[in-house]
Amino acid sequence: MASPIEISVSHLLRRLGLRDQPLVLDVRIAEDVATDPRRLPASEARDFREARQWAGAFASWPVVVICQKGLKLSQGVAALIRQAGGQAESLEGGFEAWRDAGGVLVKPDHVPVAPRDGSTLWVTRLRPKIDRIACPWLIRRFIDRRAQFLFVTPSQVVAVADRFGATPFDVEDVFWSHRGPRCTLDVMIEEFGLAHAPLDHLARIVRAADTATLENEPEAAGLLAISLGLSRLHRDDLAQLEEGMLIYDALYRWCRDAAGETHNWPNPGIRA
Repeated sequence: MASPIEISVSHLLRRLGLRDQPLVLDVRIAEDVATDPRRLPASEARDFREARQWAGAFASWPVVVICQKGLKLSQGVAALIRQAGGQAESLEGGFEAWRDAGGVLVKPDHVPVAPRDGSTLWVTRLRPKIDRIACPWLIRRFIDRRAQFLFVTPSQVVAVADRFGATPFDVEDVFWSHRGPRCTLDVMIEEFGLAHAPLDHLARIVRAADTATLENEPEAAGLLAISLGLSRLHRDDLAQLEEGMLIYDALYRWCRDAAGETHNWPNPGIRA
């Protein structure tokens, strides 16, 4: 059982992918990272040796600190953050416990490098509908919680990416795009190594809605209708993205916890 200053793997798993999930700081040493370079979703790597300098920067958001085994490094950093006025716990058992429990891990091979203390920058076509809202949702919830997104004229996506150091997505002839029948969200889930059944379910719905194969998933028609309606409510793509995040938060939570639940009215058990 986790102590009052630790969080268990099962508890952190339940908060994974939600908008209020804690920020995960990975303070593993280089030798441990070299053994297994994968990382927890939306985590940030930090040098524990500099923790006294940066601990105060994390006083405004709940934090979980991980090291290889959940011992001195993560507990010490978490204590420094608490001393600076923050809310911080260490992960019980550390990276090894998360990995051994089958927790979701991200392969770093294709994760863009963010500037120090900065965020990754992505660019795609303006007027997003489905895939171009679903992909930013995935990136912010599982890759980089502070990721920023640019929406530009389709013909300028690659040029803007080149000039501003952004990663282009959901346009032709770039790495992050459709591949055969799979949409860009499918590609991101695969390339980031996100082995997580609720994400696979969500991706099937997105694919059916995004590729006009609504017959493949019962929920796809509803997602398409909501997405098109949301697009018509907004002229500002960034405002649309922020509201669209809630749709995917809800859809992910349904895929994770509620796909088997039904609703009916009037309740057949109630007599008039």
